[in-house]
Amino acid sequence: MTEGILIVGTGALASLFAAKISATGIPVTMLGNWKEGLAALRLYGVTLVQPDGKQKAYPIRVVDDSSDCVGMKYALVLVKSWQTARAAKQLKKCLSDDGIAVTLQNGLGNREILESILGEERVALGVTTTGATLLSSGRVRPGGQGLISLGEHPRLEPIREYLKSAGFKLETIKNTDTLIWSKLVVNAAINPITALLKVSNGSLLSRASARQLSADLAKEVASLASAQGIQLSFKNPVAAAEKVAKGTENNHSSMYQDIQRGAPTEIDAICGEVVRLGKELGVQTPVNYTVWKLINAIIEGLNMGIEKEYKGKSND
Repeated sequence: MTEGILIVGTGALASLFAAKISATGIPVTMLGNWKEGLAALRLYGVTLVQPDGKQKAYPIRVVDDSSDCVGMKYALVLVKSWQTARAAKQLKKCLSDDGIAVTLQNGLGNREILESILGEERVALGVTTTGATLLSSGRVRPGGQGLISLGEHPRLEPIREYLKSAGFKLETIKNTDTLIWSKLVVNAAINPITALLKVSNGSLLSRASARQLSADLAKEVASLASAQGIQLSFKNPVAAAEKVAKGTENNHSSMYQDIQRGAPTEIDAICGEVVRLGKELGVQTPVNYTVWKLINAIIEGLNMGIEKEYKGKSND
């Protein structure tokens, strides 16, 4: 029997990966805490809705208790950055001693949190520019063909094969700092602006002012990487961010989707961390600071006005 894979999370990307991997016949288990999402997944499986409207549901196993998935050898971590510590504690119970958990999350600090609980030998780093939109609980629409970049790890090969067979485009990058910071450039350039303007990724390119803000964010993050001696996977950070925006033009960023449903965002792990590190290193990051505060101000307003309505709706 083919070894299965555990996906930690039940949000947009988690659902996309679950559907595409399940479609290949590989057993998929999803571990989450979002009750509404778990209920829908148990009833109907995970449904992949194509841009042309065609849809198909794929069977998965759904659990909300890590003791129900003990002994899993392979895991993908696809929860929000503010949920990483909880995910790590869950994985400590269910990941086998010779297992491997791959983080494909946004922002800084996720790998370190996972390693502190699971150990370095059981954690691998990856990033992805693949987009997805959660249409409703358990129903996901792909947001354009992205790329999955993985670091090197002796236990990674089976997961690489799973992802390849599911149709994902892969590459290997030896330097993990390159992985993290190249993705951070893209996240900072696209996510907060699309969330603030309530637009798709591609709309950034058709609005001159939005495009300039996005470029400024990208350049600030690239400057911070340079100050640390980190080489990015591209020479032009603005062009790289715009390439991703174009490739996922119809997708709504995860931060946009978070704000639309009144959920916490990953702004602290993206722009907030850029600002914090900028202060430490003496690198000016005024645009990141501004959008960081603006996004948090929106969330504060939502919490003050409709806190009860959104209580419990933060999907992982």
